[in-house]
This record gives sequence, C-alpha cells and structure tokens, in this order.
Amino acid sequence: MQLFIYFLGTGGSWPTVQRNVSATAIKRGGEIILFDCGEGTQRQFQKSKLSYMQISKIFITHYHGDHFLGLPGFIQTLQLNDRQRPLHIYGPEGTEKIVDEIIHLGYFKPSYEIIAHDLKAGEKIKFEGYSIETAKACHNVFSLAYSLKESKRPGKFNKEKAIELGIPEGPMFRRLQHGESIEINGKIIVPSMVLGEPRAGRKITISGDTTPCNNIIKLAYGSDVLIHEATFDSSMEDKAKEYGHSTARQAAEVAKKAKVEKLYLTHISPRYKNAKLLEDEAKQIFPNSFVAHDFMEVEVKLKK
Repeated sequence: MQLFIYFLGTGGSWPTVQRNVSATAIKRGGEIILFDCGEGTQRQFQKSKLSYMQISKIFITHYHGDHFLGLPGFIQTLQLNDRQRPLHIYGPEGTEKIVDEIIHLGYFKPSYEIIAHDLKAGEKIKFEGYSIETAKACHNVFSLAYSLKESKRPGKFNKEKAIELGIPEGPMFRRLQHGESIEINGKIIVPSMVLGEPRAGRKITISGDTTPCNNIIKLAYGSDVLIHEATFDSSMEDKAKEYGHSTARQAAEVAKKAKVEKLYLTHISPRYKNAKLLEDEAKQIFPNSFVAHDFMEVEVKLKK
C-alpha cells in the first residue's frame, strides 16, 4: 500500500503569499488523514491532487487559530459537496465542545455525522492497519503531538521451504502469507513455518507547536519521517522559547536524538520569505533535513 505525505500548509501565525497555515495530509491507500486544519485548508485541497471527500479523520494538535480555524469552512464545504460518510475529529480536551459549537453556529447544519473525540496525552487509538499515538508537546497551551504507526507486516515468504513441505503454489501460499494455517496430507502447516520475522510498517510523527521536548523524542523514536515545527532560526532562540516554539537547529537536534530517517521543517514564521537559512541550519546538525513547502508531496516507502 502506498503512503504519501502532502504538505498543504507550512506557515505559522497567519497565511502569506508563500505559505498557508498548518495542515498536513497523510494519504494511505484510499484514506486521507488530516493533521491540523488552518484557515483555508479546503482551498489548499482544491489546489492539490487530493480529494477532501476521502478524509476519514482530522487530528487537531491544539487550539491556536492557525491550527484549527479552517474547521468551520471545511465542514461546510464537505456539506455542500454532499458528503454522506461520517467524519471523526480528534484533539485535546475541549474538542468535543468546540466541534459541537461549530456545527450549531446556526447558518448550516451538516447532513453527515460528525463525531468528536477528546484525547489525552499518551493515548493510543487503533485503526485498521495502523494506530495513532499521542504525546504532550511543550507549548504555551496544551498541545498534542501525534505519531502514525502502521501494524507489522508478515515476514518474507520462503517459497523454497513451502515447496519442500509439499505445499502447491497458489491459494495455499496466499493463505499462509495472510496468517492462516493450512492442512496438507493430514499435517497442519502454520505460517511461522514458511514466513520470516514480522517486518515493521512505516512511522510518521508530527510535533505540532513545541519547544524542544523529550516527549517528542520518545514519541518520534525510529520514525521514517519526523515533521517538526521550526518557527525561527537560532538567532531568535529566546523568542522561540518565550512563545513555545523551536528553532530549525533545535528541531534537527530532536531528529538526531530520535534517530529518525528524515526531518521536514514546518510552521515557518512569515518573516522568512526564503527559508533556506532554516534548512541550512538544520542540515548542520541533521543532514537529512528539509524545509517543507506548500503542496510538497513525499512518498514514504516500505522497507524491504
């Protein structure tokens, strides 16, 4: 199954010509999971190759405007496009109340079901094929970081061993690969007899707004991709600390400690018309660092 990350909004504070505010979509097969929904996110979808009708879940990191003020318009846009399937919205405590207020604003009433969920730090929610784990970020309001981790895949199929055991090629191969036991000439063959060790799926971690934080390091450990905010360059470290944000250098240090494979920097301050300074700063610490830009598309491939 293919998995892509689409950066729909990579700026912080307010929209600019170069960057819209926070929104990151993960497309896994035919499902889209959205993390944060800054103002204008539905228009960002329209300018991308994605369909917002494929969204199953929205995860909000925290309730600063540049991370959630797109929700009312987004919900209404889905309504005007005749959405029928339910939409789940997850976020910190208060999400259920905020979503309830949005859908009772008075000027429209969604015809599809919207289910809101308050989450706690450390919570883990299991879905088909993956789970979402939360951790408390270190911001100036309560904020959650999220990690999407796929379920383990079956180990590699040993065709030679299967043939030695007298298993004919075809449906019985597939059943064993899918974890089923079979019977051959009165003998039970279990999957472990022809499969190697289970293989890890992909892991993607999204920090939300945060200062450098051990909670994020633990949550992100071993991720294929870490998406970490980098609002400022290191010359503004004091301001970053004051407002609960990170510099590009600090984000790279988190990535290095967490032993991730790639780092993408987001939540870029509007003061940076050219963010190369931030990327260069991060690369000095963690070479596999990149500043994300709106409509950047990243494929995360399975390891063999």
